[in-house]
Amino acid sequence: MKILTVLTYYRPHTSGLTIYAERLARALVKRGHEVTVMTTQFDKSLPREEMMDGVRVVRVPVAFRVSKGVIAPTFGLVATKLVWQHDVVQLHLPQFDAPGVALRGRLFGKPAVLTYHCDLNLPSGLFNRIVNTVVHFQNSMAGLLANRIVTYTQDYADHSPYLSRYKDKLRTFLPPVELPDPGKDAITAFASKHKIADQNPVIGMATRFAAEKGVGILLDAMPQILEKYPNAQVLFAGQYQDVFSEQDYADRLMPRIKEYETRGHWTFLGILNPEEMAAFYPALDALVVPSLNATEAFGLVQIEAMLNNVPCVASALPGVRQPVLMHGMGEIAAIGSSDELAGGLLKIFADKGKYRCDTAALAQTYDPDSVAEKYEKLFEELRNE
Repeated sequence: MKILTVLTYYRPHTSGLTIYAERLARALVKRGHEVTVMTTQFDKSLPREEMMDGVRVVRVPVAFRVSKGVIAPTFGLVATKLVWQHDVVQLHLPQFDAPGVALRGRLFGKPAVLTYHCDLNLPSGLFNRIVNTVVHFQNSMAGLLANRIVTYTQDYADHSPYLSRYKDKLRTFLPPVELPDPGKDAITAFASKHKIADQNPVIGMATRFAAEKGVGILLDAMPQILEKYPNAQVLFAGQYQDVFSEQDYADRLMPRIKEYETRGHWTFLGILNPEEMAAFYPALDALVVPSLNATEAFGLVQIEAMLNNVPCVASALPGVRQPVLMHGMGEIAAIGSSDELAGGLLKIFADKGKYRCDTAALAQTYDPDSVAEKYEKLFEELRNE
């Protein structure tokens, strides 16, 4: 089967969406399919076309940016050619160009499946309200034109204003999650590099430094943690400098974080590659996902942590709470509550042996090949229709 995957950003851009798309594309190739990823050339140094792990990646030049989106004038032209050449189309939303691609699918008789990752909630302000309105309209048009819509959990779908309108088209597939085996030497080296001692609890956070990710909630929880565990430390994996539209937020929080950095309670690791992430999780006693709004729909990092028997404290957001609730690996904290985040962490630190899971079974549940098989069956179903 020839599968066309369309999304605004693809690797080497790092986000939960791009990681999902990359894992799924590679798994479909391993299952014998021909996969083309159509995306934008968000960085001019990237090649217009290349092969990545058996996946053909086609990048369309970008003329300019609008908020977090990009405008690529030739996107439609390239989409026309590629949709015609493929058997099915898979689109990742949110995406400004999705309705045009889905329409081409309709015109050419090629089934279109949307993978809906999250609702879009940009910060307040007139310009962002306009962007929100435009993207919501585009997503709605794509939903009308698509044959099916896939999302992570029914919990998120039930609370999403967008997904609740398309119940007849909806399917829920758990996301693909995998980690390389870092080896004992890499794990030991990581712990040594960051001065991790067994007796000191280590809190992990793996995301970009952004307001909706709840970095400030963890920061507000730190005094309670340090009162009980004076040598506790935070390891923050992800982009923390020059995050688009987050500079004001960073400026407000950084003075307090610098104090913790100076005292050895907070370490920024930057963006880690998959091998480094695999060494990161074993160093943790708990991972936190204190996200604040529906731009977070699941939190793939929770499953990555659980694969290392590391429990999580997640906010009670629809979808985000599901990994802990499904697998019993952690605690749920009220959205925006630093007190409950601290309470969840202290509960885990007091009885770490309580939080254990069957990691082999968990890996099978989220195995990219298993997820790809579900997409494969859905594509075949639509082609037969």
